[in-house]
Amino acid sequence: MKVPVSWLSEYVDIDIGLDELSHRLTMAGNEVGSIDRTGWIENVVVGLVQSVRQHPDADRLRLVTVDHGNGEAEVVCGAPNVAEGQKIAYASIGAVLHDAYSSEPGKTKKLKRSKIRGVVSEGMVCSVRELGIGDDHEGILVLDDHAEVGTPIGEVLGESVLDIELTPNRPDCLGVVGVARDVAAITGNPLKEPAVDFDSKGPDIDTLASVDIADPDLCLRYTLSVIEGVTIGESPQWLKDRLLAIGERPINNIVDITNFVMFEIGQPLHAFDYDKVADHKIIVRRAMSGEELTTLDNKERKLNTDMLLIADPDRGIGLAGVMGGANSEISESTDTVLLESATFEGVNNRRTARTLELSSQATLRFEKSLRSGLAEVGLRRATKLILEIAGGKAASGIIDVNPIAGQELDSLRLEYSDITRVLGVEFDKGVVETTLNALGFTLEGDTRGWHVSIPYWRPDISIPEDLVEEIARIVGYDNIPTTILSGRPPQWQPQPEMELRQRVTDLLVQAGMRETINYSATTSEGEARVSLDESVAPQINLRNPISSDFAVMRRTLREGILMTVARNSRTWRGPIAVFETGRVFLDHGEGLPEERQMATGAFAGPRNDLHWDLSSDSSDFYDAKGAVESVLGNLGISPVFEPGEDSTFAIGRTAIVKVPSANHA
Repeated sequence: MKVPVSWLSEYVDIDIGLDELSHRLTMAGNEVGSIDRTGWIENVVVGLVQSVRQHPDADRLRLVTVDHGNGEAEVVCGAPNVAEGQKIAYASIGAVLHDAYSSEPGKTKKLKRSKIRGVVSEGMVCSVRELGIGDDHEGILVLDDHAEVGTPIGEVLGESVLDIELTPNRPDCLGVVGVARDVAAITGNPLKEPAVDFDSKGPDIDTLASVDIADPDLCLRYTLSVIEGVTIGESPQWLKDRLLAIGERPINNIVDITNFVMFEIGQPLHAFDYDKVADHKIIVRRAMSGEELTTLDNKERKLNTDMLLIADPDRGIGLAGVMGGANSEISESTDTVLLESATFEGVNNRRTARTLELSSQATLRFEKSLRSGLAEVGLRRATKLILEIAGGKAASGIIDVNPIAGQELDSLRLEYSDITRVLGVEFDKGVVETTLNALGFTLEGDTRGWHVSIPYWRPDISIPEDLVEEIARIVGYDNIPTTILSGRPPQWQPQPEMELRQRVTDLLVQAGMRETINYSATTSEGEARVSLDESVAPQINLRNPISSDFAVMRRTLREGILMTVARNSRTWRGPIAVFETGRVFLDHGEGLPEERQMATGAFAGPRNDLHWDLSSDSSDFYDAKGAVESVLGNLGISPVFEPGEDSTFAIGRTAIVKVPSANHA
């Protein structure tokens, strides 16, 4: 997660240095991998476009006169959006810029004086790609009118960006406000949360739109607002700067606002063109088999019935939580916006994105199972910004369909003893309350502890130990004193089965064999190859195997060891002596399957390494018999070998090993 420090500072005052901030965030569990400083380029300043003339020998080039504070320079420019009176980023000769035409990331080039179609160019008017703060190269970067001519560009666009390597359990920090909340708790400075209230001056929303959730197991909450009379256009410079600083390309004010709010608070949103939605009705349903949707990247996607679709009565208009449909996208002619903010089931969302090879910033968040309370906050925040930036009026009220209302865990009990039990030290009551309050938890205390309300942005909090962890990481693990283990030390407990397995393993190695480890899951076909049938025990099928090659639990070690021999025989001409010890899984029809410890081995190839002075005899029955006698003899067991039959082995070449004292084979 990239967090521009200037953006972070909007929500919390940062009164410590960046290095100290990085260290304290890292110690609080949000590791700062690096601090990237962008926009600080020598020989690039704010310039003012004095005039724009057509190039005398090129239709697509123009001659731009730039005031750079130390005089004027004439630049040959091909950008279509350059115009007189603009404040721009002017690079003089010698500036080292990003190569906008190179496919190699981070490649730079030094700007030289050059003659372009007969006219000398004394520098360059830069795009965001050439400045290294974005990918757009369709036109030049136009600066705010308040930028002073001659000012080094770093003072206008320079930014320090924290690159935070988040753990998967912290989706709240996939928004800048989430990181700011941790900074506020660490520093003790107050959090300034973004405003979400807006004026509703339009007609009742129920007269304008409706929502039907056909599959509530995949859509946990769906909120919707309607904004009429919007003006689609470029976003204000501050909004574009925010997106550019984190590597996002500005598109238009509506789309930029949805992206901004997603990176601000962590809630993905999507905007539909109201007039492109049939009957102005949203239906959240599973896709039909073979149904197709052209997504915003203009690729046609073939869907299956496991995928959740946003649809109207006539067709699909978006892949829920992944990407919108091209048939309902915002365009320059859009007048009314349907704004969606929803909570989609995380596992299904991830599978859809993976199946379609269509990952997005929205999917990154939804797959972490966001709490449903975030949806309404995101909707209200984005609606407020649309009214401020794109104009229009919002319908009265919002549509809120919430199938899981009241079902999410909203509070926990935290005892004083929980903290001591987990951390080994006692914490002052005031420290606990101050820390958790700063993180957004609300507490009601009594003589034994607290009832703690879980905020809507923390899906990772589910047990008292999670709350103890919050206290520890904000106080600082390095500030928690080391203590001697209290209570009686744990006593060693004999584990005869494990000890026997290790003893057998050591003895087989001493007998000259090599240990192998195979998967405990296999296929029905594989077990059939060793003539294993249902008489051993019924097959145990896995409900959700990682692949068809691991669909059943093994009932024998034979298949695995024979596959090992086969693989090695294809590439090795020396002796093969391998064994495996491990569990097989036998279903006896009652309770859990028996997990029986077994050992098996195999000999193949020549008995000795290939050498002129050694016998070239092949391994045979007696090598295996000798290994068994060696192991059992070292265990104090005198085996008896008798002729026998087995479905896997050749008739007349099979022996059963009996241990007379135990009266079993």
